[in-house]
Amino acid sequence: MKPNRIPVALVATIAAASLSLTACSSSKSDDSAAPAASSAPKPTQTAMNAKDRSALKQGGTLNWAIDQMSSQWSPLEADGNESSTIDVAKALFPTFWRSDAGGTQTPNKAYLVDAKSEVKDGKQVVTWTLNPKAKWSDGTPITWEDIQANWQSQNGTNKDYKVSSTSGFDQVESVVKGVDDYQAIMTFKAPYADWQGMFNSVANAPLLPAKYISTPDLFNTAFVNKIPATAGPFKLDKIDQTAKTVTVVADPDYTGDKPLLEKIVYKAMDTNTMPQAFANGEIDFFNNGPDAAGLKQIQGTADGEARIAGGPDFRHVMLNGKSPMLTDPTVRQAIFQAIDRDTIAKSDLNGLNWPPAAMNNHFLVPTQNGYKDNSGGLSKFDPETAKKTLDAAGWKMDGDVRKKDGKELALKLVIPAGVTTATNESSMITQMLQQVGIKVTTFTAPSDEFFDKYVYKYDFDMTVFALLGNPFAASSMMPQYKQGGGANYSQVGSDALDKALDGAVAAPDTAGELAGLDKADAEEWKVAGLLPLYQRPAIYGVKKSIANLGSPGLSDYIFENIGFTK
Repeated sequence: MKPNRIPVALVATIAAASLSLTACSSSKSDDSAAPAASSAPKPTQTAMNAKDRSALKQGGTLNWAIDQMSSQWSPLEADGNESSTIDVAKALFPTFWRSDAGGTQTPNKAYLVDAKSEVKDGKQVVTWTLNPKAKWSDGTPITWEDIQANWQSQNGTNKDYKVSSTSGFDQVESVVKGVDDYQAIMTFKAPYADWQGMFNSVANAPLLPAKYISTPDLFNTAFVNKIPATAGPFKLDKIDQTAKTVTVVADPDYTGDKPLLEKIVYKAMDTNTMPQAFANGEIDFFNNGPDAAGLKQIQGTADGEARIAGGPDFRHVMLNGKSPMLTDPTVRQAIFQAIDRDTIAKSDLNGLNWPPAAMNNHFLVPTQNGYKDNSGGLSKFDPETAKKTLDAAGWKMDGDVRKKDGKELALKLVIPAGVTTATNESSMITQMLQQVGIKVTTFTAPSDEFFDKYVYKYDFDMTVFALLGNPFAASSMMPQYKQGGGANYSQVGSDALDKALDGAVAAPDTAGELAGLDKADAEEWKVAGLLPLYQRPAIYGVKKSIANLGSPGLSDYIFENIGFTK
């Protein structure tokens, strides 16, 4: 399944091996619009066995599998930006927002009484009003100074802070005290649509205590092999390096509802062993990823079940617009139309109990609020049109391969070793492009070199992997699609695309942001650097008796509501 020790976002493997970007949708609490209609089948948004607290027992221990024993327990520090640290952190640290399965945000009243946003003199001003009852586990109140310290450490101005992301915080010019210690006034340099992604669980951005992050040394080291303070529904009991477990217990001082569970024991183990450990009763909950063999084992476990919903990640084909054969956007568009994405989805998703359908948006997955097709026809599988486009671009058939100026239209498709999904996709893409006269040769890179030596070095004509996202597309996808963006590995873009993205990020409300994303998506289809394939299912193995836990879609877990049925 997935290799260990990987930050969260670019995904190469069949499960969820990730590196360091973000992707996907945006919806705010000021709008409650339902997801837009789509011609694609509508998969499940969430599968959590939702139950009212009154239907659940008080007490019990949940055994939760994680993929490694971390050394850095701060998800804000670069080395802590991986799934095991994040799973533990979400139970322990404050997050100001609750996200529903479609990405809409509402305040978490345990910490945030109110968050008011307004635009003054061209700048956005957010007033954060905190719950005065909320305290850190050492008894220190949570105040405006914690917000200020989190901004100062993550705004990118001091490179000595090893941050996992500066998103949002780099748009802020000041944080000052409001009417009292429990109010912070945050002024942005300009309007910033995704401000609700700050201090947000689904964005992997909790609030950490000022006293442990106020200097680079503290920020980088205070959470190494320890968790000095918490303020979540649970607090740390112990970290056992020998047993490879982290035990957290219900915090009686938590300002929200009393946690139902007595404790959660996070057990580190290799992902390949998780399905059997689940079947043996050693664990109660694990992330199976889109793995058919693991799903079958979950379904064969008498007291277990698979909970399946739309994940925030999607497979895609990336084209390198600086490759000699791919500098013409019309050639890249022809490649898009020569690839039968429905057939790829059916093959890749076989055995996963998930509707196979092509994904037709670069920013929003089909289960997200606002998803729609803005492709203008470029998402349609149409090999005959692809042939005509290539003819018009000067690439004429010469035997079995198209040629121009004596050169073959031959492309190198780079995939990571040991990834069945990528191997499957490369075989189908090779055959599909052969039908329109494009020659494809697959190069299999060592899995531990795939990103560092090939994707990051632009050493490919085509490649396939997945993107993992969150509900804040406008800001998180800027590096992926803007000209000169740090994660724009396709090396294509346009001024119109940049303008649309800038407009989405600076929109004052959800409707404006989604309108900007629609324009950006339409432009991205034209520049044709990245072809979405399909949204992947998020599959979790869960004991049947556990409620309010499973496959969350774009929602977050409400840890105090996780419990066992009566």
